[in-house]
Amino acid sequence: LSGLRRQAAVAISQELSKLACRSTGPSTWINQVRRRSSLLSSRLEEKPFSEMEMSYIKQGEEALQKSLSILGDQDGWKTETVMGNGDKVLSKVLPDVGKVFRLEVVVDQPLDAVYSELVDNMEQMGDWNPNVKEVKILQKIGKDTVITHEKAAATPGNIVGPRDFVSVRCSKRRGSTCVLAGMATKYGAMPEQEGFIRAENGPTCMILRPLAGSPSQTKLIWLLSIDLKGWLPKTIINQVLSQTQVDFANHLRERLAQ
Repeated sequence: LSGLRRQAAVAISQELSKLACRSTGPSTWINQVRRRSSLLSSRLEEKPFSEMEMSYIKQGEEALQKSLSILGDQDGWKTETVMGNGDKVLSKVLPDVGKVFRLEVVVDQPLDAVYSELVDNMEQMGDWNPNVKEVKILQKIGKDTVITHEKAAATPGNIVGPRDFVSVRCSKRRGSTCVLAGMATKYGAMPEQEGFIRAENGPTCMILRPLAGSPSQTKLIWLLSIDLKGWLPKTIINQVLSQTQVDFANHLRERLAQ
């Protein structure tokens, strides 16, 4: 069994290496985060994971690598929204993913405070973000990987009806940079729910790092990619998703200020 676990770790590492080689020109801080996931091997030595757990760990790693590849390519981004406080939303269309959105903001709180709210207090997000009705952790796998079920709140006028998501998420810290990545997954204990359309997200991630020259502030970048499913005009989807990102930044600031 130990030999099989080591073989699995080597196989996953090789696949991640291939993903890394296909990226185009990531900036320095992304390159630092995209080091080979040696944590996989160490975690496998600490605790034997089942085949299903290994598949979830692999999905989380793939979401992280794919998200960083997208963000590392600086070409083709178009401005969607620029707010008076400097918050901005960019977008681009990718052949294999569709339209993705990129939020860039500065939060007047240190990185640890932001990380704690988004990771340690993940299940409390529905308390402060009106766009989220509920976040529930279904399973924890090792130190970095969780399976979650999220119910989105209805949009004003119920333009977009009730959606829910089942996702695998992983969190990584490399020095002063944190990455929270995720993508849609299947989870047998959480089938499609009555009254909700099962939407899919990913690859998606949030990147946190101290603002250059001001360690008491945090630069947050959020890559958002969602397939809301159902019959919705693209113009409505684009408007809802970009506004969701702007609203998130404001609600997060209010939460942290408390």
